Amino acid sequence: MLKVILIGINHLPERRSFQQMGLAHRTEGAVPAVASVHVPLSTTVTTIEPAPAAPPGDPASRPSAISIEGVSKTFRLPHQQYSTLKERVLHPLRSTDYDELHAVKDVTLQIAQGEFFGIVGRNGSGKSTLLKCIAGIYSVDEGRLSIAGRLSPFIELGVGFNMDLTARDNVVINAIMLGLSRRQARARFDEVIAFAELEEFIDLKLKNYSSGMLVRLAFATAIQVDAEILLIDEVLAVGDASFQQKCFEEFFRLKREGKTIVFVSHDMYSVERFCTRAMLMERGDVLQVGDPREIGRAYHKLNFGHLPHEAPREPASTGTAIADAWFQNAAGERITSASQEDALSMCFEVRFGEDLHDPVFAATLRTELGHTIVVARSDQHGGTSDSFKAGESATATFAIPNWLTSSRYTLTPSLAREGTGEDALALVEDMASILVHGNTSGGILELPVDVRIEHK
Repeated sequence: MLKVILIGINHLPERRSFQQMGLAHRTEGAVPAVASVHVPLSTTVTTIEPAPAAPPGDPASRPSAISIEGVSKTFRLPHQQYSTLKERVLHPLRSTDYDELHAVKDVTLQIAQGEFFGIVGRNGSGKSTLLKCIAGIYSVDEGRLSIAGRLSPFIELGVGFNMDLTARDNVVINAIMLGLSRRQARARFDEVIAFAELEEFIDLKLKNYSSGMLVRLAFATAIQVDAEILLIDEVLAVGDASFQQKCFEEFFRLKREGKTIVFVSHDMYSVERFCTRAMLMERGDVLQVGDPREIGRAYHKLNFGHLPHEAPREPASTGTAIADAWFQNAAGERITSASQEDALSMCFEVRFGEDLHDPVFAATLRTELGHTIVVARSDQHGGTSDSFKAGESATATFAIPNWLTSSRYTLTPSLAREGTGEDALALVEDMASILVHGNTSGGILELPVDVRIEHK
């Protein structure tokens, strides 16, 4: 059981507002321009299976499935909207000025066959527009796109469904629209319904389906397409937890089969878990391409000025600092080693240089390789942390069940303002360490297991 003791504590920052995308004004006639395991503070320790290995070989050594060379896409936003031809004829001298929204700017990228490639960025960064250009939904204004293989977009699930028809009719029609033959669509009908878990609603009209049922049916139909390349835009953000897990398992299967997958998401954990490479976009430009973990950190830096649980570039001018950090046992003694299942607490002391109300205290436990195992936050597991005056000190203690496998672990303490907890006032990476010894099964946690084997 994970227990949090806050002896005068606080931690959490204010979220910074997103910048508005600028529009270049033009007039008519002008020239257009790791898997890590995240265990939040709670009474339950959750383990997440790491992603399977990527296809063998460096992506650069494999043939390209998607080749993007200097692609740009611009949308014109006219100042004066005409809804009918009559309006245009009656008012020929009205302003024809317009703004240009440069959604994608000179993007060049090679995605190898069998690669699980992630595209991340803030709202309005151009990632979904780029995906629609690859899918052929949008034509490109400049550049060249080459696709090697059959492509299936998971962008607008359920497009083409007729709400007045039953699931039986919609599955066949939608599968044919996605490229299957009539015979293939009918042969795979039972498989689609079984995956969507809608056997009891086959003959119910879609207008009577819930939104979750529609998503299930649309996804189950889309994955039947025999495509070499899949384009996925935030599909995993919908549906309940069990459906999302089925989606994950299906994508793992497709990845093992060597399919090429382009995955657009705001969920950095999913990007790090699934992708072999990733790309960060901002206002139509490509900022960085590389390792998913590094891209995830850059994405957080783009949003908050620095990474979550990373020290600010400039030291806090107020004098707020983390004075000490340590591990302790059940007797309250400081320790540098512990046996598995021994009581274990992560502790640190903060000295306040300014008045703070309900700051957020956080303790991050990581392996020697830098993989995050536990992220414990006072606002999520201890409620409010009280108010503190400049000159005061506070000690935070986070008690966790010691189900860690044999290895060395480090403690990174941090303190942030009340709010989201992303903008740290003080942080010291790997300030304390502990060696856990005991049995090793090969996993990252040694959870208590009750095994029963019975003859039948």
